[in-house]
Order: sequence, then structure tokens, then C-alpha cells
Amino acid sequence: MKTQIISTLILMAASPAIACESTTFGDLSIANPWSRATIGAGRPAVFYVAITNDGASDDALVAISTPAAGRPMLHETTVTDGVASMPHAMSIPLPAGQTVQLAPGGYHGMLMGLTAALKEGETFPVTLTFEVAGDVTVNAEVLSLLVEGPDCETDGQ
Repeated sequence: MKTQIISTLILMAASPAIACESTTFGDLSIANPWSRATIGAGRPAVFYVAITNDGASDDALVAISTPAAGRPMLHETTVTDGVASMPHAMSIPLPAGQTVQLAPGGYHGMLMGLTAALKEGETFPVTLTFEVAGDVTVNAEVLSLLVEGPDCETDGQ
């Protein structure tokens, strides 16, 4: 029994086994799309990703959509006078030559109205809509509730 408990704790602490994904779409590189497992469909989920704009012109992420949620939105975590809030973001700037992380504590996708609970190990499609580049669909991997992100670099390598 003691061995089983220790093995379980080691597995829970281990880095997630994720095939790091990177997609190139015009001047944009989209890497490591992921979400966390949810307790049920009644709770919101999150969507995180790294986007690099290798072009000479700025772009912006203006929307996300997915069949996994009825109301996917872009949000930004902000802290004012020690109080955190997550207001809706109309768009997320993607300056030329820079990488923008949708990550815990900053910009992120909020997936409201889930069609089903997100289960660890599953994937679901997310369409990213860019102001200039248009639409691109990526597959987000559902990771454990306990992780801070995929165990890979932002460039997908």
C-alpha cells in the first residue's frame, strides 16, 4: 500500500507527457495550446497558448471559438490595489517580432458554458481569429488540474 501511495505521488508531481505542438500560420507561430481538466461541465475552463509574430507588421488575436464551449472569450488577469480581476479583452496585441503568452496570471481564453467536462489526456479544437492573419485552428491538450503548463519551450521544441 505504501508503495502505491508513493508511486501515485510521483506520478502526480511528474511533468505532463504532452506532445508539444507548434503550428506556423503565415507570419505567426502558435505553440503549445493547452487547457486544464475540469471537475464538471458547470465550471469554466481555460485556454493557454504561445503566439509568436515573426512578421514585420503587428497583428492581434481578436477572438477564439471552440465546439467545447458555448461562450469562449478572451480575458486578462489584472491586479489593482491587491485585488485580482479578469476583465474581458476585446483583443490581444501581437507586436511584430515578439511572443505573447496566453498563460496563468495574464491573458488567457476563458471557456464558459462547456459542452462536457474536459478530461485529462483529451484534446479539443480551438479556432484563433487574428485581425490580419485570419482564422487558424489548433488542438488544445487537456492537462491535469495540478500543472502550471506543458513541459516544453514556447517554440514547441
